[in-house]
Amino acid sequence: MIFPEPVINMAVEPKTQDDIEKLAQALHKLAEEDPTFQVRVDNETGQTLISGMGELHLDIIADRMRREFNIEVNRGNPQVAYKEAIINTVMHHEVYKKQTGGKGRFADLVIEVGPADDGFKGLQFINEIKGGNIPREFIPSIEKGFKAAMTNGPIVGFPMESVKVRLIDGSYHSVDSDALSFQVAAGIAFKEASRKAKVVIMEPIMKFEIVTPSEYMGEVTGDITKRRGQVEEVESRIGNQVIRGRVPLAEMFGYVTSLRSLSSGRATEMLEFFKYDITPKEIQDEVLYKIRGYVPAY
Repeated sequence: MIFPEPVINMAVEPKTQDDIEKLAQALHKLAEEDPTFQVRVDNETGQTLISGMGELHLDIIADRMRREFNIEVNRGNPQVAYKEAIINTVMHHEVYKKQTGGKGRFADLVIEVGPADDGFKGLQFINEIKGGNIPREFIPSIEKGFKAAMTNGPIVGFPMESVKVRLIDGSYHSVDSDALSFQVAAGIAFKEASRKAKVVIMEPIMKFEIVTPSEYMGEVTGDITKRRGQVEEVESRIGNQVIRGRVPLAEMFGYVTSLRSLSSGRATEMLEFFKYDITPKEIQDEVLYKIRGYVPAY
C-alpha cells in the first residue's frame, strides 16, 4: 500500500518532566499503527516534532495521548512541512582526505546533481563508474551518504523532495579508502553541489472539495481565490454546489472557521494531499524570513 507523506508539523512536549519517557513511548505506539503519522526530534532545537495529514489529524493524536496514555502535552503552532528541490544540474568534484597519524581516510568522487525524472520520489542514484575506478563494494556506502545528505537541504534544512545523482568518476587509495570514507565524501559532495545549484522551496498542494448552498457560492469561491486556490470544477448536487480544485496547504490553516462564517455554518470541506509544487518567490521569501530573520541571496 502507498501512503501519502505527512504535510504538517507540530512541536509537542509533556506538561510535566515525569512524562518525558511516557510521551516517547506513546508517540512510538501511535506511529506504529498509523503510517501517515511520523515522529522525529529536531537536531537543532531538540524539540519533538509530530507530523500528520492535517490540523484535525494532529488534534486527534493529542487527544488520544490524553485519553489512552494519560499524558497532557503543550503544543506549538502547526507548521507546513516544506521541502527543498534542485531545479538545475551541476557538476562537483570532491576529494576527501584525512590523516591522523595512523591509517588515514581517502575518497575521490566526481558527481552530477540535478532534478530527478518526472514521477520519481527520493534519490535517483545512477552509478556510471567503469574500469574499477571505485571498487564495487563502496558503491552502496556512497548511495547511503547521498540519502543521508538529502534530509537537510542547503537553504534552511528542509528535506529534499527528489534528486538525481550521477556518480561519474572517482578514485580510491588501496590503504586509506574504506566504505566510511566514501560515505562521508558522498555527503560532503552532495551538500557542496547543492550549494552551487539553484534550489527552491516546495510546498504541499491540496485537492479540496467544498459543498456549499448555492447562495454562498460567490463568497466561498472568492475566498478560495484569495488563498491562492484554483477552482477547477463546479457541479450541482441536490440544492448545493460542489466546488473542486487545488490550494496550497499554507493558506488553509483555520479554514473551517472561515468557511462556517461565510456560509452560516452550512458548508463543509474536505482536503486531500495532491503533490508538492514550487513556492512562489514572494511566499518563499516570507517563509525564509520567518525562519531565519532574513532572506538569503539565492
